[in-house]
Amino acid sequence: MTGRAWTDADYEWMRTAIELSHSCPPAEGAFSVGAVVLNAEGEEVARGFSREGGDLHVHAEEAALAKVSSSQLRGGTIYTSLEPCSQRRSRPLSCTQHILRSGLSRVVVAWREPSYFVDDCQGVEMLTAAGITVVEIPELAQAARAANGHLPGLKP
Repeated sequence: MTGRAWTDADYEWMRTAIELSHSCPPAEGAFSVGAVVLNAEGEEVARGFSREGGDLHVHAEEAALAKVSSSQLRGGTIYTSLEPCSQRRSRPLSCTQHILRSGLSRVVVAWREPSYFVDDCQGVEMLTAAGITVVEIPELAQAARAANGHLPGLKP
């Protein structure tokens, strides 16, 4: 493939997701992540961020997806500042599993999850294997990482 896989609109929506990640209350044991969900027509239907509403275990994708019905998600896109988790200890479903069950057809990420809490996150691989289009915007990885300066070793 030549050129970039993302559009100017993808870039702007990801900037919004990254801005949301700065709304997260810092937590030693968790990344700060923002997420924005668009329906198939490209209209925003939900947004969320990690630890939204004071729930110390809620992830951004989970918070955003909980705000909309599955009929609004079919064929839509989620923008998440960090690769969706592929496993977790605090909930029965990972964010990757939530996305797989949602009907979304596209996931856009800025930053692949580093081996910090979980070795070898497989979110992108699991989504791709299920037929979901995954687009990465590496130009925004540093901006997504900046919201996580509260974690030792991840300071921008």
